[in-house]
Amino acid sequence: MTETARPELPDHLSVDPRSPHHVAAIFEHEIGIRFNGKDRMDVEEYCISEGWIKVPAGRTLDRKGQPLMIKLKGKVEAYYK
Repeated sequence: MTETARPELPDHLSVDPRSPHHVAAIFEHEIGIRFNGKDRMDVEEYCISEGWIKVPAGRTLDRKGQPLMIKLKGKVEAYYK
């Protein structure tokens, strides 16, 4: 089985298709995020150069019905699984 060429992971990426930082071609492959040395499965958005990730704050929703996000600062690494 040959592996298809993967696009380079951007510095800033979002899961939300409404975001200007959403790149659909990347989500055709399984990616992982390592934050402060630990793999995270709940990351909605990240920025490597600024050193932050956004994750849902429990089950809390904002006024538009989307999960409320909190920003965590630290060392961010993105990779293909």
